Amino acid sequence: MTAVQISTSASTRPALSRRFSVAPMMDWTDRHCRFFLRQLSKHALLYTEMVTTGALLHGDHERFLRHDEAEHPLALQLGGSVPADLATCAKMAQEAGYDEVNLNVGCPSDRVQNNMIGACLMGHPALVADCVKAMLDAVEIPVTVKHRIGINGRDSYEELCDFVGQVREAGCRSFTVHARIAILEGLSPKENREIPPLRYEVAAQLKQDFPDLEIILNGGIKTLDECREHLETFDGVMLGREAYHNPYLLAEVDAGLFGGNGPQISRAEALEAMRPYIERHIQEGGVMHHITRHVLGLAQGFPGARRFRQLLSVDVHKTEDPLALLDQAAELLRGR
Repeated sequence: MTAVQISTSASTRPALSRRFSVAPMMDWTDRHCRFFLRQLSKHALLYTEMVTTGALLHGDHERFLRHDEAEHPLALQLGGSVPADLATCAKMAQEAGYDEVNLNVGCPSDRVQNNMIGACLMGHPALVADCVKAMLDAVEIPVTVKHRIGINGRDSYEELCDFVGQVREAGCRSFTVHARIAILEGLSPKENREIPPLRYEVAAQLKQDFPDLEIILNGGIKTLDECREHLETFDGVMLGREAYHNPYLLAEVDAGLFGGNGPQISRAEALEAMRPYIERHIQEGGVMHHITRHVLGLAQGFPGARRFRQLLSVDVHKTEDPLALLDQAAELLRGR
């Protein structure tokens, strides 16, 4: 089944809001993870892993673009720096039914730097502006940018304003700001998420100086209380690893941040909601672990949590009846 076949009219989908989103995370926010997170929150904006233009143009683009209609609102994050290629890929995303295209200007990995992808592009604001303009000219869906507050050697506030200003002139109206600089030599991607200090005040100054832009804050946010506090300054918040390791916090998002008044889904209900999806995946020749590896964070801080994780991360590789194993794990969540 292709992504295009899965997509339906955008008019039937929840409205896209960047008030709360889950960050694009390589190896984590695949389509199975996103389907699971959607069981917990109907309003959170979900992002794909970063997909390079090369992968879409020269690889199995249907596999990279594939998603379930239930995942919306949904954004595709692209990695690239050739305006024409990005425009073509943005068109592919729109045709596949995505609600937004986001350009990665924040990833500090050596692997992507060598291909002029990610945070190194902060040193080339005119090129990023050209990329954004090409995408905007090609599609009707929003084009957004996710970036750092700087890179080593180009980390002054004036240079950050120059970057944002040039990209704004190209037509971008929404910027997701990871409130750390990226150090492009000598630090791993993991270290780049931890060693450069968080500087929320820089992102806040950016919002003050560019009041016409939508500024989304990313970096180090762990609780809904922190989200509410940041939303007094920013237009939205984006959570990364905390949303993955402690996904049940998304169950509070619709009521806590979007004013929803429906009942909050329980952990057990969230896992039960995944059963038909998992069953279908297995029938199509898939492996249950591809999905259940994303739900391990549902079990935290109560008796049986360790057994839950063992069932779905260790025993899952030994069983001949994965759905029975899933049911055992679900029993451990009863009343949670």
